[in-house]
Amino acid sequence: MHFNKNLFALTSKVRDKFFLIIGSGFFAGVFTILQAIYLATIINDVFLKNRDLGDEQNNLILFLAVSILKTVAVWGEQYFASIVVKDVKENVRRRLLNKIKALGQTRLSSERTGELTNTIIRGTDTLEKYFSQYLPQLFLSAIIPILILLFVFPRDLLSGIVFILTAPMIPLFMYLIGSIAESLNKKQWRTLSRMSAYFLDVLQGMITLKLFNSVKSEFKKVFEITESFRTATMKVLRVAFLSALVLELLSTISIAIIAVEIGLRLLAGKIEFIDAMFLLVISPEFYLPIRQLGARYHAGLEGVAAFQRIEAILKLKEPETGNIPVNNLNLLATPITFENVSFKYVGRDENALDKASFVIHPAQTTAIVGPTGSGKSTVLNLLLKFILPTDGKIKIGNLKLNKINDNEWRKLVSWLPQNPHLFHKTIFENIALAKPDATKEEVIAAARNANIHDFIQSLPDGYNTLAGEKGSKLSGGQIQRIALARAFLKNSPVLLIDEPTANLDPLSEEKILEAMNRLMKGRTVVVIAHRLNTVRNSDNIIVLREGKVAGTGKHEELIDTLPFYRGMFTVYKSA
Repeated sequence: MHFNKNLFALTSKVRDKFFLIIGSGFFAGVFTILQAIYLATIINDVFLKNRDLGDEQNNLILFLAVSILKTVAVWGEQYFASIVVKDVKENVRRRLLNKIKALGQTRLSSERTGELTNTIIRGTDTLEKYFSQYLPQLFLSAIIPILILLFVFPRDLLSGIVFILTAPMIPLFMYLIGSIAESLNKKQWRTLSRMSAYFLDVLQGMITLKLFNSVKSEFKKVFEITESFRTATMKVLRVAFLSALVLELLSTISIAIIAVEIGLRLLAGKIEFIDAMFLLVISPEFYLPIRQLGARYHAGLEGVAAFQRIEAILKLKEPETGNIPVNNLNLLATPITFENVSFKYVGRDENALDKASFVIHPAQTTAIVGPTGSGKSTVLNLLLKFILPTDGKIKIGNLKLNKINDNEWRKLVSWLPQNPHLFHKTIFENIALAKPDATKEEVIAAARNANIHDFIQSLPDGYNTLAGEKGSKLSGGQIQRIALARAFLKNSPVLLIDEPTANLDPLSEEKILEAMNRLMKGRTVVVIAHRLNTVRNSDNIIVLREGKVAGTGKHEELIDTLPFYRGMFTVYKSA
């Protein structure tokens, strides 16, 4: 019946509230039985014993009181369910986001963004009905019928036997139909995830699609995927409606059997009227929990299908994290050493970095050069702890980098990528990401150092101007200077740069280089170099070739001693 232990474990923090749901449902069942008893007593007294309603005042008051108590119990069931659902959804989303944070962008590069988003939002929301409806009903569908049988058997053994014989037919057919629905549900969820991922891909690539006049063909594929999802959904709904029809038919036939059996025996004088009335009133309530379980079975299937995808993400192996603090570590006096470091990306046959050994000297600028695919970006990813070495060691002084606490290490490191990410927030908020508790004066000072303050002030809303999604309202040079302002505000001793002046116009490049030179003073800088001035001005150059270190030294030394570097430098110069 789809009782998933891992799903149930999500209620661990609110297990007491979950059992209060069951308790409320149990008391609602008790009050339902008492309602049937008092109703049968009142009808029996009025119609057979010729008593008027005034004589039944006590029973009527008790009936009304029990009805109110049942209403309170039903409300309590829904109230505690809302608390459990809120906690479970928050817990799942927090775990997913923490997992994504721990995995890092490199590990998640094989996942589709749209599918991850669908899992975090739609997948987590799908769990709501599982915990608020299906899971409590799974318990109550076993408890309530047994409770009712405890009151039925002392009154009429035959009716109790009929209840026991007919009740299993409903879950049996529910299981048979549900096994078909389960495979359809999984297919529907996979189609929805694929559709979400594809929609996001199309939206993000709309400009490219327009340039190549491929919008119509891509929209055709979108419609095909949408149609596939519609078909999968209709198949699931068809089975769900069929299941509801069968369950209602079975419960109706079962109630009819009880009614006919009681009626015939009542006419024959083999059962008391008050007992017959009680059994007739309580028989629909006996089958109701099982019928409700059948009606909510679809929610159970959806919840399990969504959780399988959530669980798959949660089970992804995280890179090892260290716990050594770095409070007393002076990175401006501590070298960073790579000792025979190798790294291989998942799905690739060759190492991206192969037994690389070199030293990044403190308070100096180290340039890393090499052709595409030589391992330059891998070095930065290793230094940022987005990935860990497959083999070898990275040492900060005498400490191994993988043993240092991730969060504390990243506080000491600033990263300037080629394509910085701006959020759909104000420019002030985008800069202040580097230091959430920064004052307005600190943010403005950082913007001045990055040569972006005057431009921001020229905007109608100044620092309160929205940057747009991915900085869509700003130019490439302006985005780079906002990223530089972040680095100035963070003021960390280690600076990692992936040549942010690539693909910029000369005027923007000049402003950025001026700000960068100001930022790099007195810091340990590692820069992936594409420009001649960066190479020439570096204190040390590391030349990578096919993941191996081809040579290290100053520019003049490498020109004289390393033909590979000399040839590469000639290409840079001619470009």
